[in-house]
Amino acid sequence: MISSFPIPTKGPQAFFVRAQTSREITTGRSKMELTLTRPDDWHLHLRDGDLLKAVVSHSANHFGRAIVMPNLKPPITTTAAAISYRQSILEALPSNSSFTPLMTLYLTDDTSPEEIKLAKRSGVVFGVKLYPAGATTNSQDGVTDLLGKCFPVLEEMVEQNMPLLVHGEVTDSEVDIFDREKVFIDTILTPLIQKLPKLKIVMEHITTLDAVKFIESCNEGSVGATVTPQHLILNRNSLFQGGLQPHNYCLPVLKREIHRKAIVSAVTSGSKRFFLGTDSAPHERKRKECTCGCAGIYNSSVALSVYAQIFEQAGALDKLEAFTSFNGPDFYGLPRNSSKITLSKTSWTVPESYKFASGEIIPMFAGQRLDWLPSAAS
Repeated sequence: MISSFPIPTKGPQAFFVRAQTSREITTGRSKMELTLTRPDDWHLHLRDGDLLKAVVSHSANHFGRAIVMPNLKPPITTTAAAISYRQSILEALPSNSSFTPLMTLYLTDDTSPEEIKLAKRSGVVFGVKLYPAGATTNSQDGVTDLLGKCFPVLEEMVEQNMPLLVHGEVTDSEVDIFDREKVFIDTILTPLIQKLPKLKIVMEHITTLDAVKFIESCNEGSVGATVTPQHLILNRNSLFQGGLQPHNYCLPVLKREIHRKAIVSAVTSGSKRFFLGTDSAPHERKRKECTCGCAGIYNSSVALSVYAQIFEQAGALDKLEAFTSFNGPDFYGLPRNSSKITLSKTSWTVPESYKFASGEIIPMFAGQRLDWLPSAAS
């Protein structure tokens, strides 16, 4: 069993919301249900090959759309590659699925403005992902000089209204790993916004109080942030409880409790600046449990359960739907989903693993009990 930040198990409580909203909360002696507009995942890793086939249904069961990350081997650096990858995802879906992958390009020092024009015209690419070279999994082909080598591309992204999706960490080995998000904000992101104030930016998987303050200081609708379940419910103690916990290791790395609390407060406040992005990142078990284990937490099957738990603990279930289902599409300028999903206050046990052709994947909270059970979307 994976040791993790404790998950309280409080009894059902009644939450009252206005009848004109699309949220529906029903209570009874034994069960509480919450009906939401179908959520989207605005930051998702699906990989490719057998791993893609093993995980895509977990996302498709709960989410209507997902921004799919491009850090494959080789990375998705062109519109043609994005279209091909999208077709692979569609072919891996269950036959009756309505799940829609929203594709991204992997930004490099050599990306051209013309490629941004092609991406916009394609109708299937919805963002360009910035990986500082060496920051995380498969980022070795990423950017080495954003404001120097990539500035013409960023200017074209402004013209095309194409968002920049940012892995917000510096890679200087002299900067403490727990400070790399703050240093990125101070030295790269702030100057970028000053130079290109009309560039739409998503700061992905924020982890610190510093990031919360930065996002709240920016113009609403221009700069937003995705928030993962792990950074809402785990702190850096979760890496070491009962021994080293490789399945709680992700990048950006988990931070102090003060940062976790700040992020929870931000997302449960009702702010439109923050939206759901799981950063679900599957790896084979043997690639996590080794001498140099991969960064990434696989959470697609448990994400909605964890988000509901966090909002319930904060007394903010009436704000959950905006975070999961409204803020993301509104930021991207896309229509909200029309289908619904129901979460029941029902205890269930997370599987110990998910098997696939060449191995197994260990999910977040493997073997543990969670309090909210999502249905398949309708």
